[in-house]
Amino acid sequence: MRPSGAQESTGPARFQQWILRRPRTRWRWAVKALLSSSFVLPLRRAPAASRVATLLPPRPPKTARCQSQSTEPVSSPWRRRPAASPRRRDAGGMVRLIPRLHAPPPPPPRVPAGLPLPLLPAPALAATLLEAVSSSPSLPHLRHLHALAVRLPLPATSLPFLLSRLLRRLAALPPPPHAPLPYALNVFSAVSPPDPFLAAALLRFAFLTQPPLLPFRVFSHLRRAHGAELPFLPFAFSTLAKSATASRSLPAAAAAHAVSVLVGGFDRHRFVENSLIGAYVACGDVGAARKVFDEMVEKDVISWTSIVVAYTRSGDMRSAEEVFGRCPVKDMVAWTAMVTGYAQNAMPVKALEVFDRMAELGMVIDEVSLTGAISACAQLGALRRAAWVQEIAERTGFGNNVVVGSGLVDMYAKCGLIDEASKVFYGMQEKNVYTYSSMIAGLASHGRASEAIALFKEMVNRANVEPNHVTFIGVLTACSHAGMVGEGRYYFAQMKDKYGIMPSADHYACMVDLLGRAGLVDEALDLVRSMSVTPHGGVWGALLGACRIHGKSEIAKVVAEHLFKLEPESIGNYVLLSNILASAGKWEEVSKVRILMRKQRLKKDPAVSLFEGRDGLVHQFFAGDNAHPRTHEIKKALLELVAKLKLEGYVPILSSIVYDVNDEEKERLLMGHSEKLALSFGLLTLGSGCTIRIIKNLRICDDCHLFMQLVSRVESVEIIVRDNMRFHHFKNGECSCGGFW
Repeated sequence: MRPSGAQESTGPARFQQWILRRPRTRWRWAVKALLSSSFVLPLRRAPAASRVATLLPPRPPKTARCQSQSTEPVSSPWRRRPAASPRRRDAGGMVRLIPRLHAPPPPPPRVPAGLPLPLLPAPALAATLLEAVSSSPSLPHLRHLHALAVRLPLPATSLPFLLSRLLRRLAALPPPPHAPLPYALNVFSAVSPPDPFLAAALLRFAFLTQPPLLPFRVFSHLRRAHGAELPFLPFAFSTLAKSATASRSLPAAAAAHAVSVLVGGFDRHRFVENSLIGAYVACGDVGAARKVFDEMVEKDVISWTSIVVAYTRSGDMRSAEEVFGRCPVKDMVAWTAMVTGYAQNAMPVKALEVFDRMAELGMVIDEVSLTGAISACAQLGALRRAAWVQEIAERTGFGNNVVVGSGLVDMYAKCGLIDEASKVFYGMQEKNVYTYSSMIAGLASHGRASEAIALFKEMVNRANVEPNHVTFIGVLTACSHAGMVGEGRYYFAQMKDKYGIMPSADHYACMVDLLGRAGLVDEALDLVRSMSVTPHGGVWGALLGACRIHGKSEIAKVVAEHLFKLEPESIGNYVLLSNILASAGKWEEVSKVRILMRKQRLKKDPAVSLFEGRDGLVHQFFAGDNAHPRTHEIKKALLELVAKLKLEGYVPILSSIVYDVNDEEKERLLMGHSEKLALSFGLLTLGSGCTIRIIKNLRICDDCHLFMQLVSRVESVEIIVRDNMRFHHFKNGECSCGGFW
């Protein structure tokens, strides 16, 4: 018999007695079930007096008997609860776990009723919640965890950190409708007084999930709402700088800089300063980035590397060299920036020197540095260096990389090895539009127009790769170099009508070049005047080149006026107009053009030809050059070669010299052309029956073109010349361009 004063213990009380007699694994399992994503927690605000979250099964519906058609009474802990139970005063204050519906619904885990969560130590409870937040799969589940975090008795220092992790997890969820900013603001507002750490997390959330400049609006909102009550951490201002970087907004970068000084006083914080340097670099203000850098009290490797990258992107390689040389520690990013900077600023020899040094020091080679070295080899046309770079790519595991592979295709094509480029192309397991575009452009530059168009058809019909604007530049270039006017017009129309690519100024330049080379100069001029976009210098330059080929001096003067306005410092336009007028015998107008050149203080770019020797050393030859150590031998061999060719019927094309001098002086000047000097040196070092590759920075003249054709037949050699327009393969007295260049 129970004593008369004893009362029957309630459900929660019985459970409390039960759990205290059991191993700790029981209540740990119950807490895990509470935080599991298989349950939905209704968000009800508990009464102020209630401090214990109680687990109860759902109240059975009133129609349960009718639905089950059973005469047995429905068992429910609600019926067993005594009327005197204080917990029944407000059923809404209870926390219920309702299993989610599935098809078929799995049996929900049986959680003991009335679990008193405060039995968990506060640190353990916070750690369990933190683990659940880090792996939360959805916004609803995060909201339930948020409710628990607010209602449970967590340590005061744990709540801001837990909510910041909640915002981080919220930002990592899939795109909208997840990651709502109003909800994130409510999360921040749940903590009083406002927490600086949570404010930084809120700004980071806005940066990751909202438009680039929205963090500035959130920052302004926090300042207006809390003022001096909310001090900001350095990470908040770093987020603002990153927001300016993402938006490429110089005013935003300046604003982030200003508030970091005026509001936070963190203008001497290294983390913030590095972010500001990155923002100014992204916005193109290298001077402001350098000012922040120079004022830094303590610089780290990120600071030095950021300035090196800034100078390489702006093309100021002299300043980049100065900063790079002073770097106390040079990381992979700094080395890569120097390689790509030299390559992008037409300094291939230095790019390969830095890449070679990088490899010697054992620096990690990534696809960016490899791409820079590949670009340098392509510019230089150095075959042995190209093979060396490919070997490094394969050794470092980038042989099958689609970006590196596309670069290798372009490199071998520009080195004159179009067959090797094809071998790399067809050996690639994965190809994208850039790979196909590189191969099409390579075939076009080597005069293989039919193969280029066939590859384009294979790309769109069999490989199902959608072409882009670069692809059509290669196709139109192929048509231009082969004089395929009809095909060029067809693909120019298909580009817009079938593939929805609007013609750019570069596409119009290809069409103007195609029509101009075919002698349709007037039609090319009409096309320029009817363009849907503003013509740039390349369009007018192509038309001026057509005027030179076909002697259209009057149209050339009209075209040159546009070029002088668009490119006032480009000396090539002045020289080309001068040559056109000289060929037409208009010497007075030639004098006016040359006076204009002197007035503009423009100097003609010297013609230079490159030749790679058997040892891999690249030799440079300038027009009329006497600086080479074997100049005497070279010129003697050249005179003997000219004499041999004259016996075969060679007559110098004196019109290739536009100066007003006598014929004897013109012939002497022709013998000093840089490609002839490079050819003579190639024959001296390699001998007959070999392949000689020459790279020239300007267009090959008519006389040198004829000269190469005759030498290929008389000396039984193959000569490959790459000028600034295309490749010329001379063999057995013929050229791959068919006289059309």
